[in-house]
Amino acid sequence: MTAEETARRVAELKAERNAVILAHNYQIAEVQELADFRGDSLGLSQQAAATDADVIVFCGVHFMAQTAKLLSPEKTVLMPDPGAGCPMADMITPEQLRRFKAEHPGAPVVAYVNTTAEVKAESDICCTSSNAVQVVQSLDADTVLFIPDMHLADWVARHTDKQVIAWGGYCPTHVRINPDTVRYMQEQHPDAIFIVHPEARREVLDMADLVASTSGMAKFAHETDAREIIVGTEQGLVERLQVELPEKTFYIVPHTVCPNMKKTTAAKVLASLENMQYEIDIDPEIAERARRAVERMLEVS
Repeated sequence: MTAEETARRVAELKAERNAVILAHNYQIAEVQELADFRGDSLGLSQQAAATDADVIVFCGVHFMAQTAKLLSPEKTVLMPDPGAGCPMADMITPEQLRRFKAEHPGAPVVAYVNTTAEVKAESDICCTSSNAVQVVQSLDADTVLFIPDMHLADWVARHTDKQVIAWGGYCPTHVRINPDTVRYMQEQHPDAIFIVHPEARREVLDMADLVASTSGMAKFAHETDAREIIVGTEQGLVERLQVELPEKTFYIVPHTVCPNMKKTTAAKVLASLENMQYEIDIDPEIAERARRAVERMLEVS
């Protein structure tokens, strides 16, 4: 089946199923082209919740589809490739979090959205990379526990007056961005500015002109007068920005590919709609508690 035939069949099934397709910024181009909405994980879930769609096809990784289900419990949420997980999210389990809380009694838990619903259910409030500082600062506590990303936790600790105790998780893709590579790229492109995601290491963040979430990076890229930009995040966003802003030049930091984000293809999106596979199901009791942590975040931001 050609790309055009796939797109046509997907459009037919979307109308038939009353479906909406979401694609994270890191998805491959052929998937992003099929999407009704493109963006970061929470923003996509909120957009889908605001539609009258009966079916959400989430092209991303597992925790993102779970978040969409939390915000749209009455909708059917499908994931084209059930094997698309998130290594960072898998770095903490509910059992590990309960032990972590027991070691620091009374300290509220801030869970990055890059966590499973089961871990969110054990947390007090969620955050995104764009609102993490605001969420932590809003808490009536001197000490907070931050899971699972230690690099985002470090960034937050440097921008709040709280004591932030971090879990030791990390994003394998973002930690591959190293200062030597960035320095070399800056030397090769002296007129370029450097923007980076806060999941990168501190020494990389300190080299940046802007530290921001994927949506923050995209907004900045559209608004800045800079003509050349080195982008320190998964290369899918860079490829999308280059298409949207052909008058600017974007440089990809090497080795920034998330293999899980690349598992979804146009053919899998089509199969998901044809066969109504693979549906996200969350235990109701866990979903209720996890949803509460997400809603508390939304009240803050």
